[in-house]
Amino acid sequence: MTISGEEMATSAINNIHEENNTYNFPENNTPVENLTPIQSFYNDQVLFITGGTGFMGKIMLDKLLRSCPGIKTIYLLIRTKKGKNVEQRLNELFNDSIFDLMKKQVPDFKDKIQIISGDCSLLNLGIQPEDRKKVVENTNVIFHCAATVRFDEKLPLAVAINVRGTKELIDMAHDMKNLKVFVHVSTAYSNSNLPEIEETFYKPGMPAENLIKLIECTGDKLGEEIAPKVIGTWPNTYTFTKAVAEDLVKRNGKSLPMVLFRPAIVIGTSKEPVSGWIDNLYGPTGIVVGVGAGIIRCLHADPETVSDLVPVDLVVNAVLATGWKRSQMGDIQDVPIYNYVSSHRNPINYGRFMELNMKYGRQVPSIKSVWCYTITLTKYRFVYELLAFFLHTLPAILVDMGLFVMRKKPKALKIYKTISKFNDVLGYFSIRQWNFHDDNVVDLWKSISEKDKEIFQFDITKLDWDVFFKNNIDGLRLYMFKDDPSTLPEARKRMRKIEFAHVFIKYAVLGLVLYCLYQAFSLLF
Repeated sequence: MTISGEEMATSAINNIHEENNTYNFPENNTPVENLTPIQSFYNDQVLFITGGTGFMGKIMLDKLLRSCPGIKTIYLLIRTKKGKNVEQRLNELFNDSIFDLMKKQVPDFKDKIQIISGDCSLLNLGIQPEDRKKVVENTNVIFHCAATVRFDEKLPLAVAINVRGTKELIDMAHDMKNLKVFVHVSTAYSNSNLPEIEETFYKPGMPAENLIKLIECTGDKLGEEIAPKVIGTWPNTYTFTKAVAEDLVKRNGKSLPMVLFRPAIVIGTSKEPVSGWIDNLYGPTGIVVGVGAGIIRCLHADPETVSDLVPVDLVVNAVLATGWKRSQMGDIQDVPIYNYVSSHRNPINYGRFMELNMKYGRQVPSIKSVWCYTITLTKYRFVYELLAFFLHTLPAILVDMGLFVMRKKPKALKIYKTISKFNDVLGYFSIRQWNFHDDNVVDLWKSISEKDKEIFQFDITKLDWDVFFKNNIDGLRLYMFKDDPSTLPEARKRMRKIEFAHVFIKYAVLGLVLYCLYQAFSLLF
């Protein structure tokens, strides 16, 4: 059946803007006895959230404000950025369309938000004494989501945010007399130097205190130079510093009601508050956008390797559930750990991942694409380098020559150097397989009430990847490419012309190669 451009555009709009919830959220005055166990735990509580302006933080704020309207206060740590003060950044945060449904359901949401000006890269989190006193005296629940998630982040900054920031927050938590739960969000790849990762702690590259002192003594420049030796067998500064931070949680958080949550590769929303929302180009999302734009045409990835993807709304639901679960455990010696992954119970490999994205991407191409959808995956580095030369570097040289002739600034080669670096960073993860254990997550799911399973759904086995990637492509077109749905018919027509040109060039090049080979053999024989 052929779908018209108008129908497809309407479908995209509906996917993004429909209210996906099959349940009614409680009103602010709902009696406590009518709340679910998880809702009851967060009712009348004061929360302190770091990383609330980030990708996962936005979904967490939306979910908390919609599903737990009885929350008393949310202290939101925000730093000044790019000349904007914390008030401006808060207004920008809630101007994001991801909060449209929340604003409709909770119109007085701002009454619950209190800004705490600070910065996780600074000593004492950059929090002023009066704000610190307020947070320490009133906080019941901490969600520590702040981190620099760039794989190639410079070591000094990664240490400042991911390690020292965690230490500063744990130190502050020790002064909180009313603290009930402290959830530290890490990553499933914090110990990616190991092939098998259980829900337990592992030895870090070095103790946090030693690492912090090392960076303080060496300074930023020397710290960058010694980074390869410091991180050792870890693939990058991100995973290394997250592993060191986990050791802080183990050692310094023993007397605190802590829980460690490790999500795998966090991607766009599956359902809440809308399907297909995404606001960044990290990891696999960057690949899909690059392929959709017609810029990335080959990838160093094993088609059979499982890409451990987890939608952000399911991640947030699981995080909130772990907070409730930890509150039920009382005083325990060990910090419980939850590996939230998909590879064990609902795996999807890179081959299938690209197949689904290509399938739906071709149905709704971007009006901004410079070439058609085409991608070749290979697990062999040499083959990838060869393909990258012919499919990336050579076309970039030709484009830059054309720009030079037209007296325009060449930029194609620069773009592909960035893509090559991006591919190098991801290559470690796209050709390797890990065996993650997630028994604690399974037990957590079994332990929550049936009503909470509706509201805080995080059972990864219920996720239909085919449906997810259809909605994901619609979301990428709207949120990342910023294409108006009305441009879809024109984009499809334009893409058909590009595909014709692609086929013509491919066979022309093949013919030229065969002709050259024929001439070479004729001279030899």
